[in-house]
Amino acid sequence: MMCDQRAPGQHVPVMTYDQMLETVRYEGAYPTRERAEEAIRLVLAGFGRQLTGDERVELAARLPFEAARILTAQIPATRPLTGWAFVKDLATRTGAPMGATRWDTGSVLHAVAALAGPDLLTRILHHLPSGYALLFGRAELTQAA
Repeated sequence: MMCDQRAPGQHVPVMTYDQMLETVRYEGAYPTRERAEEAIRLVLAGFGRQLTGDERVELAARLPFEAARILTAQIPATRPLTGWAFVKDLATRTGAPMGATRWDTGSVLHAVAALAGPDLLTRILHHLPSGYALLFGRAELTQAA
């Protein structure tokens, strides 16, 4: 009988970095793997500056090692950006048009959402300012006052 030697609650990424790269390339309709990897690096580095706490650690554990390293190499910002400001910040850092940056963001975060799973993604969105749900392909739900 085979026994799982991992600690309880420890997650193992369900896809390799190459599989993640191909997913992003397909979702984003990028012409090359290099262009898809450029999008992954940009978006994950930016997202690493926004995400903190247990959710950051859990997400990193569910990402392929190379992607987790990009995410966790960033020092979280002292004041998180809204979803719109996040995309604007990425566009400013690269000099890319806002539309292209928004496309990159959605393509990468769609793959991240699949790896995170619905429960972790809900917790992540709960801890971020408004505007991120749409970037992950979810409806932006607001609570009535």
